[in-house]
Amino acid sequence: MWRLALSPAAERPRAAAPTLFGVCLLLIAFPVMSQPSEIRIQQLPSAPVIDGNVSPEEWKGATRIDRWYEFRPGDNIEPKVRTVAYLGYDPRFLYIAFVNDDPNPKAIRAPYADRDNISDGIDFAGVILNPSDDRKTGVEFFSTPRGVQFDAINSDASGEDAAPDYYWHAAGRITPEGWTLEMRIPFSSLRYSAGREQTWGIVLMRNYSRDRRYQIASMPVPRGANCLICRLTPLTGLHDLPSSSHVIVAPYTTVTQNTAPGSSNIDSQAGADVKWTPNAHVAVDGTINPDFSQVESDVAAITANERFAVFFPEKRPFFLEGKDLFGTPIQAVYTRDINSPRWGGRVTGTTGSTAYTMLVADDRGGGAVIISDPNHSSLAAEDFASKNLIGRVRHDIGTSFASFLVTDREISGGGHNRVFGPDMLWRIGPNDNIQAQFLHSDSVTPRRPDLASEWDGRKLSSHAGQLDWRHSSEKVDGFLSLIDRGNDFRADLGFVPQVGTREAFGMGGYTFHPTGFFSRVRPNVEADYTGQRDGALVYRFVAPGIEADGPWASTSSLNCSFDRIRAGNQTLARTQLHWAFSASPSRLFQSISLSGQFGSDIDFENSRRGRGGTIQSQAQVRPTDHLELAFNNEFRRLDLRDGGWLFTARVERLKATYNFSAHSFLRLIGQHVRTDRNVSLYPDAVDAHDGSRTLSALYAYKLNWQTVLYLGYGTLDDLIGRSGYARAARQAFVKVSYAWQR
Repeated sequence: MWRLALSPAAERPRAAAPTLFGVCLLLIAFPVMSQPSEIRIQQLPSAPVIDGNVSPEEWKGATRIDRWYEFRPGDNIEPKVRTVAYLGYDPRFLYIAFVNDDPNPKAIRAPYADRDNISDGIDFAGVILNPSDDRKTGVEFFSTPRGVQFDAINSDASGEDAAPDYYWHAAGRITPEGWTLEMRIPFSSLRYSAGREQTWGIVLMRNYSRDRRYQIASMPVPRGANCLICRLTPLTGLHDLPSSSHVIVAPYTTVTQNTAPGSSNIDSQAGADVKWTPNAHVAVDGTINPDFSQVESDVAAITANERFAVFFPEKRPFFLEGKDLFGTPIQAVYTRDINSPRWGGRVTGTTGSTAYTMLVADDRGGGAVIISDPNHSSLAAEDFASKNLIGRVRHDIGTSFASFLVTDREISGGGHNRVFGPDMLWRIGPNDNIQAQFLHSDSVTPRRPDLASEWDGRKLSSHAGQLDWRHSSEKVDGFLSLIDRGNDFRADLGFVPQVGTREAFGMGGYTFHPTGFFSRVRPNVEADYTGQRDGALVYRFVAPGIEADGPWASTSSLNCSFDRIRAGNQTLARTQLHWAFSASPSRLFQSISLSGQFGSDIDFENSRRGRGGTIQSQAQVRPTDHLELAFNNEFRRLDLRDGGWLFTARVERLKATYNFSAHSFLRLIGQHVRTDRNVSLYPDAVDAHDGSRTLSALYAYKLNWQTVLYLGYGTLDDLIGRSGYARAARQAFVKVSYAWQR
């Protein structure tokens, strides 16, 4: 897994790892090279039938693409397998077809799966489009031979986000010669500029995973540099595309039975999502009483001995339109802070070289707010309603841009949090860019000291700023980040778990591409210095290490960090070995990964030295093309230097999914979270054992991502004592939603 820079996970605010598939499409960013020649497309005389059978007669008149480049692990060499693609369009749809030869069709990796469940160990093909021609943000459409769809937003500024979903259709077919794929993408699903003649950006791609993972593209993808979308091949020949309005209305209804000890009730709800595209470059979204019961639960994370809040990605459909516009260096927007909206509205669009989005929502509350300081963060219950606004406007200047962000939370009963400020990206040639952001926050806390000590109606005002420089070339890469966060800076609609600090973080690496067992080797070093604004040390580390890519699409890394960290009123030293390994070895073992750290450690709550480590493991096993088993396990232990065992914490999760087809599945999830403590070593009273276990079952039938039927059941048991569990809650629900399109 390629990364620009990450400090040791235990000491920087934790974030969910990007998808393996996302690493494929972030790729390896590019060095300078001449712009590839254009691809010219033309209207088809008749619409092809999207059934996976690429008939020469149906695709007559389509643009044929038969020049391809293996850019990984090879350096734009002739691919080991033959690929041919076809492009065409009519007044409503863009059509794409692939004929993918394979010397051993029995080895094709093409399991049935739910939408977006495609990893880099699976055969897939598709396209990245930049319809607005802003050379910054692309829309990804990929599919497997089974017609399993993956779609995402890919931004050169903020990376890939697989959460958004689009209306489109794909059908694949395994043949004696390999496999074929046909795709139909409605123009109404895309945002493009007004004008009779269109120029977009495009790259077609194929993933071929066998002894190694081979990535193939319709244009050269040299190693190194600072952007992907900015260098897509121009797609011309599009003209007179539809600009009339398009409306999708998706009402839903749910019936839920909730059972807890001593109580039981049946609740029914109804609501609706509406999308209106008055033209091709504006989308208006609305929701009334949105329901998120079908959204898959997050994989639990160990929080014992963590100093900062844990980040979980947004999965709820309403918040995902134009989500890339919310990505900035300082994470001032985190829509999961809007916990239970009564209603919401959003407009997203472009005009000329300017893109914009604005979201408003009336939130019932019920979630949590991050309370931050220099050394740790905590969570306070959001026991109040609020009105929320998030907006950003971005003006493109060539491949660079300038932007302005504003967020506003108005709290019922009094109080507010308002954040605003500019940001920019300056792309300096093909290998360097500078990104910066400055924000000012103005807050009046709610009068709820029972929830948080600072919530006594006080006024808070401060700033946050970040300046990043990034260099990437074929051999040498580097990154430097300077961050300043004021003591009273607050971002209640963002994820900023540390304030009151000044930080300098840097990293650099040198990449080799040997032949043989390893295809990429990168020795590197990372360093960080974080101090309070009065100069007191918060965190300091240096971490030399090495990364390598090998067989079975494997990536491994090893580094040793030498840290000095503030814990309470003192700073303590820590030395740890960090390792990570991931691979996709076979059709049966789709993916496996193992990571962790071990060495000296610190009991942060009580400022004591110790020794311990964390081990994280994941595996995706497919006994058949229909059945997928996903295992997640995390274990942490801390021993005091002079006192023995202090605590152990673990998370265990098994997800079993049987995919009847690309539109229907049955999913079972079991999860166990537990922490055990040696109470005799804690100065304050703590529970010797706490934990829970959850079980859930979901049957889903989906014609598309908004026309669905869900049947669900779940239980929650709390740990009582050392080994007993008691039922805390039980829920059963049914949801029906249907999308009308006009």
